[in-house]
Amino acid sequence: MSKAKRTKIEVQGTSIGILTQAGGDYISPTEMVRNFDGAGALIEQRLKNKDTVLLLGVWERLNNPGLNPVEFDGMRMQTGLKNYVLTPKQRIEKTAVIGLRSSAGRYGGTYTHEDIALECASWVSVEFRLHLIKEFQHLKDEENALMSGLVPLLKNAPVAARYQD
Repeated sequence: MSKAKRTKIEVQGTSIGILTQAGGDYISPTEMVRNFDGAGALIEQRLKNKDTVLLLGVWERLNNPGLNPVEFDGMRMQTGLKNYVLTPKQRIEKTAVIGLRSSAGRYGGTYTHEDIALECASWVSVEFRLHLIKEFQHLKDEENALMSGLVPLLKNAPVAARYQD
């Protein structure tokens, strides 16, 4: 597997990490909610939410032929129970999901595939979600322009390269 490329975008004063690797772009939900009240609890509550697990399940069934459906359905059935806690890393290991990435250490963290992350941005607010979509698209446009040898013409577009690690 090739080395992941790390980039950051700025959305309404919040710096959000993006991990690009084989399989797509992954956005940090933890960084998305960092500047909002109850940030830590928001992520934890949403990961316990049946609608969130349903979203993950549908996305995985559409995009992941290696998904362990028996384990995933067991996890889905227990989601929402007060005593049921499963970290993103445990979800990945038990069910072979690919829509989540989790690692420890420097530059570590939990990332969700762009499809999932853009939906999850509405946890914060609809306005935040729309700004995230706009900034993410600017990043992709800029990357495409750089790959094709063209210089971005938008003066106000964010310069993602200055945020690269």
